[in-house]
Amino acid sequence: MTMSTTQAAITIAVVVFATMATRFTVFLLFPDSKTPPRLIRYLGDVLPYAMTGMLVVYALKNVSFVSGDHGIPMLIAIAVLALIYRWRHNSLLAIFVSTVLYMVLVQTVFA
Repeated sequence: MTMSTTQAAITIAVVVFATMATRFTVFLLFPDSKTPPRLIRYLGDVLPYAMTGMLVVYALKNVSFVSGDHGIPMLIAIAVLALIYRWRHNSLLAIFVSTVLYMVLVQTVFA
């Protein structure tokens, strides 16, 4: 299905509006001068960890760690990611190093 220029512009405008609305509504509902309700603060504390866990499970749900050529490199990269994060408490460093390690393992060792 091909979109016309007008349809593409309208689609982009709707996506931009929806994204901005979801981002800015929170600041309108809970300004700095007001303390958010206890439930919202609880969700703010708990949901990032829950969503991260769900993403990890979703990403690994079809990976076989004992067969194939991606399972073992992925397991090694995840272990390195956890160790670097525990050591440096720097998410970007852990993600960068483990991604580079995974790509090197897949392209060279397990090719």
